[in-house]
This record gives sequence, structure tokens and C-alpha cells, in this order.
Amino acid sequence: MNQNLYPLTLYYDGACPLCMAEMSNLMLRNERAQRLRFVDIAAPGFVAPAGATREELARLLHGQAADGRWLRGVDTFVAMYEAVGISWVARSLSAPWLRPLADRLYPWVAGHRHLFPRWLAHGVFETALRRAARQSVPACADGVCRRDGS
Repeated sequence: MNQNLYPLTLYYDGACPLCMAEMSNLMLRNERAQRLRFVDIAAPGFVAPAGATREELARLLHGQAADGRWLRGVDTFVAMYEAVGISWVARSLSAPWLRPLADRLYPWVAGHRHLFPRWLAHGVFETALRRAARQSVPACADGVCRRDGS
């Protein structure tokens, strides 16, 4: 894992139900990791950072590494899932047999993301959101609090 990536700033579309479901999952998981920052490009007053336009950021998920490098598309997904400890997703997306498919399919999904109904987006991420929420709530016993999985 490249330490120069983190904290990684994610530029996501907060007006997209699919995007919001995924970011909500990551935000909960990031409470412990603190390796991601989140910027909603649909927020009023959003101004694109140097090196990107709002149109580019809206076309594909973008991340800006701590060292200033830009990640786009699947590279961003790999880095953000690795950041919050979902390494199996990062490894899967990087696998030689899946990466070419992900690189081809993701731009289509991103271009049609607003067509995905809210209920479908929630359903896709529902289990992940429940798991992330459980991990973000401290478990306390005998005066000692810890988060699940720690």
C-alpha cells in the first residue's frame, strides 16, 4: 500500500443515490481509519480543485492523493477500499482477470448512475452499511470501550 496516497480525498456525486450509498459505507468505516476525506461535487458552491474540472470529476470517481497525484475510476476504488480495510475488494478489483472488465464496465456504470433507483442502491450496499455501522459504534464492557473488529 502506498502511504503517499493517504489521506486520499474522494470527489463524489452527492446527488447520486448509488454514490451516496457507497460513500456512506466508506464514511462509517473511515471513522476508525481516518484515511479518507470526502468532497461532494454536487454541494452548493463546490469549486473544482486545481488540476480538475467539475465535468471531469462528475464523469468518473476521482481521488487526490496526499502527494497531489490524481486517481481516476477503478484506481480510486482500489485505494479507497484499501484505506478502510476492505482489502479483499481492492485485491479483487486489481486481479488480472477482473481489472480489464472493471476498467471497461465502470465508465458505463458511472455514466448511467443516476438511472439506478434509490431502493436498488440501498439494497446493494445495505449489508455493507449495517456492518460498517456496527463497526463504528464502540462496544463497551467492564468500563472499556472498543470498536467491533479491534
